[in-house]
Amino acid sequence: MEMSLQTTIDNDIKDAMRAKDSAKLGVLRILKAALKNAAIEKGGADATMEDAESVAVIRKQIKQRLDSIESFEKAGRPELAAAERAEITVLESYLPAGLSAEEISELVKQAIAEAGATSKQQMGDVMKIASAASAGRADGKALSQEVQRQLS
Repeated sequence: MEMSLQTTIDNDIKDAMRAKDSAKLGVLRILKAALKNAAIEKGGADATMEDAESVAVIRKQIKQRLDSIESFEKAGRPELAAAERAEITVLESYLPAGLSAEEISELVKQAIAEAGATSKQQMGDVMKIASAASAGRADGKALSQEVQRQLS
């Protein structure tokens, strides 16, 4: 049986501790706390997360760091921005391989057909289907742009 994303992260935390890799350890501990919080919100302290839900938490962590990078660069703190970029690299290693533009386009086409959508008013329905179908392998923004393109 394949290890869950959470198990992989737990194992990598142990490895980072053994390797005394404090940078990676810090990121993984923050990620573990975020995953734990999401699990608690979902269903209490013993709740387990599906990998797709874990991927959503990881994407959120990456987005927070992208926002921080922007702030640090505006504030003239390139060393802090660089540290955030290093953290993003660690986090991205836990994401499934992304979908190509062609795959996103095809997935959106199927979602539109499934929703029976004919106009932008039904974008929400299409996004719901497309997001579920992409299982965290496509950025929400990329999906949204493709849905808008195909519905216009």
